[in-house]
Amino acid sequence: MPDDDAPTGALDAVPPSDRPIIAFFDVDNTLLRGASIFHIGAGAFRKRLIRLRDIALFGWHQLSFLRVGENAEHLAVARDRALELVGGHPVADLVALTDEIFDRTISRKLWPESVELAREHLAKGHEVWLVTATPQIVAQVIADRLGLTGALGTLVEEVDGLFTGRLVGTVMHGAAKADAARALALSRDAALEDCWAYSDSKHDIPLLTLTGHRVVVNPDAALAAHASEHGWPIMRLKLASIREARRRVRREARAVRRSARNP
Repeated sequence: MPDDDAPTGALDAVPPSDRPIIAFFDVDNTLLRGASIFHIGAGAFRKRLIRLRDIALFGWHQLSFLRVGENAEHLAVARDRALELVGGHPVADLVALTDEIFDRTISRKLWPESVELAREHLAKGHEVWLVTATPQIVAQVIADRLGLTGALGTLVEEVDGLFTGRLVGTVMHGAAKADAARALALSRDAALEDCWAYSDSKHDIPLLTLTGHRVVVNPDAALAAHASEHGWPIMRLKLASIREARRRVRREARAVRRSARNP
């Protein structure tokens, strides 16, 4: 079997693409252990921007998320409370807070194996986009700090540099992720059959189904069953599984010709 550290080009088995290719990554429990909104909430509490009962709510959500995966009721409660909390706060303050929390907490909670997979795609010339229910402004900071292409997250209304506490559209969750990914691919002239998607949650089956290449990462029980039934690759955080996931990208993902990349 080829060595995992072989040069990317050594395992290329498909011709390069003249069109952009996108790899879509979920964030919570795919790229990052736990719920990103919890880490932001904990940072806000340290800054005395929220109260003890608010951080208790986020903590309950985080514990439930780690133990049983996404739960629609938990997500709705955490979302509504988070919207209330950001209402009236300057956008710049949340960007600065997220930057600080990335260095203090988020960077240590990232799954290195998933980050390396994202970098395998970048090495192929692919765009790598985060697609997450996390607020867009938080997701964009994470994408920027990791050197990824961009992020699609839940949009919170801004007026005169302040958050209003109201959503723009819907939460980036479930079918909304697939809709946003499809629209992005169309805008970039990317062929969905060449694109990739990574997620841990049954709620992302529409996103995973959308692309020609999908990999489930640390899946919840429902997604694991669906993946097994449909023959989708499953990546576990075990050395052999991680190596195979990286080889799969090198072997099966089409590289993008330099002329097709954005300047």
